[in-house]
Amino acid sequence: MEVKGVKIDFLGHSGFLIINLEGKKVFIDPFNLSEGVVKQKADFILITHSHYDHCSIKDIERIVKPGSVIVCPPDVQSKITKIEGVNMQLIESGEELVLGRMKVEAIAAYNTEKDKEFHTRKDGWVGYVIKMGDMIIYHSGDSDNIKEMEKLSGYGKLENTFIALLPVSGKYVMTAEEAALAAKAINPSLAIPMHYGSIIGTIEDAQRFVKLCSEEGIRALALEKI
Repeated sequence: MEVKGVKIDFLGHSGFLIINLEGKKVFIDPFNLSEGVVKQKADFILITHSHYDHCSIKDIERIVKPGSVIVCPPDVQSKITKIEGVNMQLIESGEELVLGRMKVEAIAAYNTEKDKEFHTRKDGWVGYVIKMGDMIIYHSGDSDNIKEMEKLSGYGKLENTFIALLPVSGKYVMTAEEAALAAKAINPSLAIPMHYGSIIGTIEDAQRFVKLCSEEGIRALALEKI
């Protein structure tokens, strides 16, 4: 999918490849990548947290090139140090990095329900807001509908294109219903479901999310995996 010259591809599960206006390739949480995808070497890789389906070393090693920048929270550091020739940049919630002509801000990501503590607030894991001029892309990471998302609603009120990538599988993250409520609260130009079709979650979850968003007047689209 291409929006205002920025290409966004769904890699499966929570993985995405964004090609910005400079032609720079930005991977987010690459996991179980196809042979076609690994031919595209990464300029930047954003890792939300250390779970194997988000920080997959074997997949990262297939897409890095000398000088690739890997952005990650501190607890991922021990894994990334095993990869030679990359530039690791640590980030915590509330911090922002300038990467070329992009700005990348880390936003907290965690579970709120007591019976769903797979991603606790104290872990310090993150989602990302990627800012490229008037194009803003939010990848929530593995998260519930949390209060930190509230400040993102301002992006939907400005003259921006604001795209939200939200998990819909339930159990470890939001259900389709919860994700639709999150989308309603932050008001993106486009909402795209993720965290389905691999380890957990189904295309039906994604389709239900799209339908629920549509009923609330929010444009939503489930992308085909490449």
